Amino acid sequence: MNIDDYKTYISAETMMGPNGVRVLAELFYTHPLQLLPDDAVLDVGCGTGLTSFVIAKETGASVFANDLWVSAEENRKRFIKWGVGERITPVCEDANNFHFEKKQFRVLISIDSYHYFGGSKFFFQEKILPFMKDDGEVLIGIPGLKDEYTGRAEELLFDWLGNDSYLFKSPKCWKELIGDNDRIDFVKTWEMDCFNKAWNDWLLTDNTFARDDRRCFDSIIKPYTCFVGIYVKLKNLL
Repeated sequence: MNIDDYKTYISAETMMGPNGVRVLAELFYTHPLQLLPDDAVLDVGCGTGLTSFVIAKETGASVFANDLWVSAEENRKRFIKWGVGERITPVCEDANNFHFEKKQFRVLISIDSYHYFGGSKFFFQEKILPFMKDDGEVLIGIPGLKDEYTGRAEELLFDWLGNDSYLFKSPKCWKELIGDNDRIDFVKTWEMDCFNKAWNDWLLTDNTFARDDRRCFDSIIKPYTCFVGIYVKLKNLL
């Protein structure tokens, strides 16, 4: 994947935080996907659909682009404009109450959103796993807390995030939250390498939220936080 292919689509209007295309690119590099056109991918928390667009272009698979904050109709218009309207199905549902078919998806991807809804014990196994095919894969990239600061999110991040500080967890903590299950082969979590570039792309934008983040970047964000990569491989039970 060459991120330069998507420069014209990455902007203050399509980004909702640090550059999710860079996060997605690292996930694709570390865990390449081999998908067929009839494979279905669920992009959870797709925002303006930028990551869904890249997933469709890079994998050739059918993509379901879900976001709770951005309407399906708004994203549908963007997908048509971008020339992928027939490959991406926009959805607007709460991740706690999906209405998809059981074992519908070969791959689930979530960029810069899973921490908002997936941070409780058993969430993955009860709310996500039922919709995944056997031998499926899950790729997640989210902001988190560096391992050495485990358990100190609210203390360290409060001046930046306020009451949302608890959402940031360490790679080790996220691995524990995904948990063990008879359908899970293995879970890998790590501190991602794309942190600086993804943040730099965002901080250079003329965006109100980016300006607020610039104020806290050197004192809070950079010293204590990271991007957490999560890879889950499911067993082939056939």
